[in-house]
Amino acid sequence: MQINYHWLKILSVSLSAAALVGCTDLSKTSMQKGQIIVKPFGQTKDGTAVSLYTLRNNKGAEAGICNYGGLVIFLKVPDRKGHLGDVVLGYDDLAGYLKETPYFGALIGRYGNRIAKGKFTLDGQEYTLATNNGPNALHGGLKGFDKVVWEPRILASLEGPSLELKYVSKDGEEGYPGTLSVTAVYTLTEDNALKVEFMATTDKDTILNLTHHSYFNLAGKGDILNHQVMMPADKFTPVDDTLIPTGELKPVEGTPFDFRAPTAIGARIGQDDEQLKFGKGYDHNWVFNKPMGQLGLIASVYEPTSGRVMEVWSTEPGLQFYSGNFLDGTLKGKGGWVYQFRNGFCMEPQHYPDSPNHPNFPSVVLKPGEVYKNTIIYKFSVQK
Repeated sequence: MQINYHWLKILSVSLSAAALVGCTDLSKTSMQKGQIIVKPFGQTKDGTAVSLYTLRNNKGAEAGICNYGGLVIFLKVPDRKGHLGDVVLGYDDLAGYLKETPYFGALIGRYGNRIAKGKFTLDGQEYTLATNNGPNALHGGLKGFDKVVWEPRILASLEGPSLELKYVSKDGEEGYPGTLSVTAVYTLTEDNALKVEFMATTDKDTILNLTHHSYFNLAGKGDILNHQVMMPADKFTPVDDTLIPTGELKPVEGTPFDFRAPTAIGARIGQDDEQLKFGKGYDHNWVFNKPMGQLGLIASVYEPTSGRVMEVWSTEPGLQFYSGNFLDGTLKGKGGWVYQFRNGFCMEPQHYPDSPNHPNFPSVVLKPGEVYKNTIIYKFSVQK
């Protein structure tokens, strides 16, 4: 099925993920360029049908988004020769994500990263969360936002094909207070950027820290040690041996965590450094000197063999850079690729880990009447 919208100034088409299979062609619409293709992508364990939405811009780049977990299933962008290649790790079908996944391509919530011992206090009341990462809570719990089915809708956009996902997290879900209404909008722009825009409201004081968790490999194969990373951050948050921040904001000067100049991931990752030993490599939060909520460039990554460049833009005050240290050869991914140690890296813009337990960190409290907003952009280009 192909639908051309010549006359609509604003397009807002609600889709049934269980029933719709087809193609929405928006290339001739003045309000939106590109195309969205919708196909079945399997069922959850309780029988809920899930769909895969392929966003394609007029340059041929593609982003495959699943409404289960808001997963980015694939992201195809050109190399310096113009050849499209998938730059994210994951699985070929939904069954892989349902069986076992280290958050490949996931939308993370309610709280991205770790909360110490699964406990925090808000308005004088202590809340207890599931501890699913050693002694700590990680990425929203046993059934975080990466493991729920979101309500999808195609939206009009001046920038490119857009998919809106909505989810209502009930009061007490995974131990968090307040009924939370969350919206995530994915847009594939004409300049080959994948934009993720979050918005949320609550009916009770709660904590919130949403992020995105794709594993990137700009070469499309092999390890990521030759990728060159730049992060304009003067400080990072050191952690203890369970990867919970100590509360210190430590200068990167003179440490393996100084990426203010482009540096290969593998250049210092094997140094005799306590922090690197705790994380088995990089698995830390970097701190940026920019106004809270202001969109800014927080990282860029260059891969020499393909020429691909990825810029990371965010409104968040921190960035968790993770070098794939817990990939261990036990997961067989797309195309039969067995994911080995450091075959992918993550760039997760966010508030700092364990912020509810560190009053000196930027607040993650969301109150009734407030609107949570968070924008993440992964922008791709090539260096000749």
